[in-house]
Amino acid sequence: MVVLSKIYTKTGDAGETALGNGDRVAKHALRVSAYGTVDETNATIGLARLHSTGDMDAALARISNDLFDLGADLCTPDRENDATAPYPRLRMIDAQVARLESEIDAMNTSLTPLRSFILPGGTALAAHLHLCRTTCRRAERLTVELASVEDVNPAAVKYLNRLSDWFFVAGRIANNDGKDDVLWVPGLTR
Repeated sequence: MVVLSKIYTKTGDAGETALGNGDRVAKHALRVSAYGTVDETNATIGLARLHSTGDMDAALARISNDLFDLGADLCTPDRENDATAPYPRLRMIDAQVARLESEIDAMNTSLTPLRSFILPGGTALAAHLHLCRTTCRRAERLTVELASVEDVNPAAVKYLNRLSDWFFVAGRIANNDGKDDVLWVPGLTR
């Protein structure tokens, strides 16, 4: 369990931060950017939850917790040393990805197929879910870039990919099951 008795440590004043394994890296390191953007995605969920209720709010709360798991996964490199770590490393697992897929499929059953791209907007919840989606896509891009140069848990990349899809479908649900989606009209303002 994490105990935070003092919030500022001054250890980052020189532009470095500690990873989950204790290594010190520059705050602009790709790994830090990836898990930092996962944290940004989580913050956007907090905004969305101001407008959510019931099952949607419960799902967003679970996803918010998952994103902390994902941040812990991404901030701890050296997967080959997981077995010798002083405590078990928290890694994303395929079951978390499968749960998102199942939820996407369930939400999608009430939606009519799209015949146009949709614009972010509609209800306040839908607009916030689209912000979640785009922030999640940025986290995914950074994580994929990180995976091109360092070892990254493949389930972490898959989770981010499915999560952005989840936010898209949830945004349509928040727009009266897609009936109030704001459709893109190509060339409308020419």
